Amino acid sequence: MDTHDRYSQYDRTKRTPLRPLRLLLAAATAALTLTAALTTPLNPAPQQARAAEDGKDVLTVAVAQSVDSLSPFLATRLVSTSIHRLMYEYLTNYDPKDNHAVPGLATKWEPSSDKLTWTYTIRDNSKWSDGKQATAEDAAWTFNKMMTDDGAATANGSFVANFRKVSAPSPTKLVIELKKPQATMAALDVPIVPKHVWENVGDFSKFNNDKTFPIVGNGPFVITDYAPDSFVRLKANTSFWRGAPKFDELVFRYYKDQDAAVAALRKGEVSFVAGAPALTPAQAASLKGEENIKVNDAPGRRFYALATNPGARAKNGEKFGDGHESLLDQKVRQALFMAVDRKTIIDKVFQGHAVEGEGYIPPRFSTYHWKPTDGQKLSYDPDKASQLLDQAGYKKNADGKRVGKDGKPINYRILCHATDPQDKAVGKYLQEWWGELGIGVTLNCLDNVTDPWLAGEYDLAFDGWSVNPDPDFVLSIHTCAALPATPKDTGATDNFICDKQYDELYEKQLAEYDPAKRADLVKQMESRLYDTGYMNVMAYPNAVEAYRTDQIESIMTMPQDAGNIYGQDGYWGWWSATPAADGEAASEESSSAGVIIGIVAGIVVLAGAGAFFTMRRRATAEDRE
Repeated sequence: MDTHDRYSQYDRTKRTPLRPLRLLLAAATAALTLTAALTTPLNPAPQQARAAEDGKDVLTVAVAQSVDSLSPFLATRLVSTSIHRLMYEYLTNYDPKDNHAVPGLATKWEPSSDKLTWTYTIRDNSKWSDGKQATAEDAAWTFNKMMTDDGAATANGSFVANFRKVSAPSPTKLVIELKKPQATMAALDVPIVPKHVWENVGDFSKFNNDKTFPIVGNGPFVITDYAPDSFVRLKANTSFWRGAPKFDELVFRYYKDQDAAVAALRKGEVSFVAGAPALTPAQAASLKGEENIKVNDAPGRRFYALATNPGARAKNGEKFGDGHESLLDQKVRQALFMAVDRKTIIDKVFQGHAVEGEGYIPPRFSTYHWKPTDGQKLSYDPDKASQLLDQAGYKKNADGKRVGKDGKPINYRILCHATDPQDKAVGKYLQEWWGELGIGVTLNCLDNVTDPWLAGEYDLAFDGWSVNPDPDFVLSIHTCAALPATPKDTGATDNFICDKQYDELYEKQLAEYDPAKRADLVKQMESRLYDTGYMNVMAYPNAVEAYRTDQIESIMTMPQDAGNIYGQDGYWGWWSATPAADGEAASEESSSAGVIIGIVAGIVVLAGAGAFFTMRRRATAEDRE
C-alpha cells in the first residue's frame, strides 16, 4: 500500500491492533488572494514564489501529495510526516552526514545495565510556540496517550508496544521502562506534542488538528494556515533552540498534475518541485540546463516493488478479500517475478534514474542492504517461469491461456496509482511479459487505491516505502502482529503477510543490541521475504527533484554528499535553506527576524467554467514515509 510515505511513512514497529483509519479530510473549495498580481480567481498563483508584502523571504514547495491529517497521531503520508518533523521535535534526530542518532528534544539517553530502563535528559531550552516550556511531562504524556488510546496509536502505536511504563520524574528527566530489550530506543520517530494543548482533545481517531491556527509546536516551523488538498503555510520559529531558519515562510502547495508543478517551477511560481515521489526522467531532462534551475538527482531512500495478495486475513483468523487463489502458491509467485525484466524497467521506465532492485532495504543504507546469492536470485528467465507454473499445476489450455483450479483463464488485477506514470509504464510491460506466460493482466489504476487494498480486493499492487536509517518499521509491517484485529479494522500491515519464520527473526533483531549481529538478522529477514515471493522489489528510484537557484542559494541534502532534500529523516533541508541574495525572489531581510525560514503559501485550484473544486487522494503505502 502509501505512502511512504506512508510513508510512510514510516519507520515504526507496528505490533498492536489498531482502530479503523478514518483519516481523510473533507474536500474544501478554496480561492485565496496571494499577491497583488492576482487578476482573476482562476489564477491564484503568484507570479514569483515569494510574498509580495512585508519583504518576506518565502520558499514554496510543489508536492504531489495532499495532507491526510495534521495530527501526528493519525498522519501516514510522506508529505504529512515530513511537515510534522518541522512542527514538533522528536526525542532524537538523525545526523545528515551518516544517519547516526543526534540530540533532538533529548540531549542524551542512557540504558540501564539490563537494557530495560532508558533515561532521557530533556533539554531546558526548547519552548512551545505559545511561550510555554517543553518538558519531559510533554513526552511522557504523548507516549502514555499512545499506550492507552487506540486512536492515538493509529500512526505510531508500534513504538510503544513494548513500553511497560513511561514517567517524568522532573521537567528534564524522562524514564521509559520496557517489557523486554529494544534496540530502537534512539530511533523513536514520534512527534512530541504539548500536553497543555492536546489533553483537551476528545476522540483522537477523528481529531485532525486543523481548526485552530497557528498550531502550537516547538520545531523549526509553525503552521499558520492550511486548506485541504491545496496548501500548508508555515512560518519560521524564531525561538527554535537550534537556531531559526533563514526563510521567513515555507509553503507546501499541492499539484495533482506534476507537469503543471514543473511548469510552475519554470515560471518562478514555486521554488522547489518534489515529484510523486520523484520527477519523471522526461521532466528531469527538460529542466537540466535551464537557467536558474538545479536538478538534484541522487540515490533515494525508497524502494519500488510489486506486492502480491497472500490471502487477506485478520488476527482473529477470519479471511476476507478476493485475491486469486493461485497466488497462495510460492512457485507461482516466484514464477511471476522471474518473468519481470528489472533491467528493462531501469533502462526504459526510469531511464537510468534508479538502481535494479533486489533486497528490501535500498543500497543507500549499506549496513542493512542485502543481495541474494547467485543460486537464490530470481533472475529474468521466462522459460523457467513457465516451468514453475506447469509444476504448480497451472497449465495452458488449447488457446494458450493458463487456467486456474476453477478451469477459468487466469487474469490478475494489479492495483496502480492513477497519477503515477511509472506504474502505468511498468504495467504495460507486465501485460507483455506475463502474457507470454499465458496470464492476463488488468491494470486497475485509481486515485484511491486504499479502499480495495484494505479490503484485500486485489491480486497484486504496485508498492513502495521510504526507508529510515533504522529499518524496523518497514520490517514490522510484514509481521503477523501487524494484521488487522478483525476484517473491519485497519492494521499496520502492508499486504497481509504473516510468516512464522519471518516473525521469529523480527523479534530477535528488535532485541539485539550488537550492531553487526542485528544487521545480520535483518538481512536474514530480507532473505526470507525474498524467498517467499510476496514482495518483488524491482527498483530503488533516485531522488529526482529540482529547485530555483535564484530563489534558493543553498540547501542541505541528506546524506550531505549525495542525498535527497524532500522527505528527509529530519528537518535539515528546509531549516538550512538560504534565500538567494540577488535573485528575483530575494527580498529585503527583516531587521527583527534574525535567521528565518519560510515557504510561500499557495493553492492549486482545478477549475472549469468558473467553478472551483479540489480532489482528494487517499493514503497508500506509496505515499508513506
